[in-house]
Amino acid sequence: MSDEDNKHLTKDTLFKPNPSRMEAKNATTDKAAKAIMKTERDAVDAKTARLRAARLERDQS
Repeated sequence: MSDEDNKHLTKDTLFKPNPSRMEAKNATTDKAAKAIMKTERDAVDAKTARLRAARLERDQS
């Protein structure tokens, strides 16, 4: 690396600042909520695919 590159490398540019307690709690809650919503969405999508396949099979008969 050149000296010019090293000028831009500081603790502020290399590392993210630590979130505040409230930000950390909000991030945890947000991750949990998104995980729950993804699980529910996957279940709905699976059910929709299963019902669509059953309907197509029924209509072909």
